[in-house]
Amino acid sequence: MLGDDEDVFDSVTWETPAAPSHDAGISATRGYRQNTSESDEDRGPHDPKWEGYLITSVKDPVKELAETKDAYVSYLVTAKTNLPIYSAPAPSSRRRFQDFVFLRDHLARDFPACVVPPLPDKHRLEYVTGDRFSPEFMERRRLDLHRFLQRLSRHPTLQRSTLLRAFFESTEWHVIMHQHVAHPPGPEASGVIDTISDTLLNAFSRVRKPDERFLSMRESVDKFEEGLSQSERLWTRVRNRTNDLTGDYHDLAVAVQGLGFLESGITDPLNHFSNTLLEFSALLRHTTHTTTDPLLVHLHSLLTYSHANRAVLKLRDQKQMDFEELSDYLSGVTTERDRLAAVINGHAGSTGLGIGAYLKDRVDALRGADDDRSRVEKMRKLDGRIKELQDAVTTAHETSDAFSDEVLREQTVFQHAKETEMKEMLGNLADGQIEFYKASMEEWERIIPIIQRIRVDVQ
Repeated sequence: MLGDDEDVFDSVTWETPAAPSHDAGISATRGYRQNTSESDEDRGPHDPKWEGYLITSVKDPVKELAETKDAYVSYLVTAKTNLPIYSAPAPSSRRRFQDFVFLRDHLARDFPACVVPPLPDKHRLEYVTGDRFSPEFMERRRLDLHRFLQRLSRHPTLQRSTLLRAFFESTEWHVIMHQHVAHPPGPEASGVIDTISDTLLNAFSRVRKPDERFLSMRESVDKFEEGLSQSERLWTRVRNRTNDLTGDYHDLAVAVQGLGFLESGITDPLNHFSNTLLEFSALLRHTTHTTTDPLLVHLHSLLTYSHANRAVLKLRDQKQMDFEELSDYLSGVTTERDRLAAVINGHAGSTGLGIGAYLKDRVDALRGADDDRSRVEKMRKLDGRIKELQDAVTTAHETSDAFSDEVLREQTVFQHAKETEMKEMLGNLADGQIEFYKASMEEWERIIPIIQRIRVDVQ
């Protein structure tokens, strides 16, 4: 099954760690280093450009204000970088979970065209083995936050953001947060699009002229998420069955040990066999904790990361729909202005009045608002509206095109990140399985000669 797809990640260079580790340092993959081998002429218009590397880590969770009701956990965040935006090559600071939430939310707001990785849920039931201050919970949370910063560090735009730099370097992070809220970079200006009724721009609209490139991307995202979901369901069943087998082998070991007490002639071999069964049960449990559980966590994390990518594609479609709806609205207003001009000039029959325009004229006549003076005033207002709409349509078109170009670059970045994480995840899975089967072979090879020496006299 793997033979047909074995070259999927050939474009990704990586380093194989000496032992499986879910908190290993970042390998020298594309996206962590400068593109020194690529000239500007070699890159396409939608190829991303990395200006340096940023290697991050999250470690040393500590419970702060432990004896108070305001207790929380802080994490040491460190980085190594050659990016010129950083004032030191190895910045570090201590941050709590709410600081990560602020960082993520405001990066998503400041860079709407970027796939900003999601944070783990604040209370994931899969974590909970005690309370939120238990060592197991804090370690799992640390690993998820570590992966979150790794994804930011891979991104050529986000790794150079001033907010991320302050997250690592600032000793007055609370001041930075207040300043960022009060003066966000590049706020979106309100315009005519904000004044148009939701009946025009609604969530149920569809792009009238879809771009084949983005349709292909959406299809690729659908297939990828379907594969991740199926893998998550499959490995969840594998985990449950392995847990059942772990208990069955333990029960079998206890039963064999009891049999050894009854069969005095072969007590020692049966005890060895019982110990082997206990060791194999422990190996299954160890593999679940060190290989299967991290795999499931990574699969779920990668699935939510893909959801963030889908949201960016959806936002791009919305930008295009804004342009299309504004264009239609401008066309309608222009038609109404031309109709009024034709009526004033006495050429109403040549304007191709529809039933809607006819009824509108009748209503105006009943209200006494069908004289030329009111029509001229209405035309003056429509001319101003048309000018405003023309500017809005031009802006929406430029915004849609620029957003589409950025999303094309973003998909390349996400593809690199996805391939890197898939290779890391499958590599850890393979290493864990190899370790399990090697240890299992050693255990069973030791017991086989002992079992073979058993002689039972049948009388």
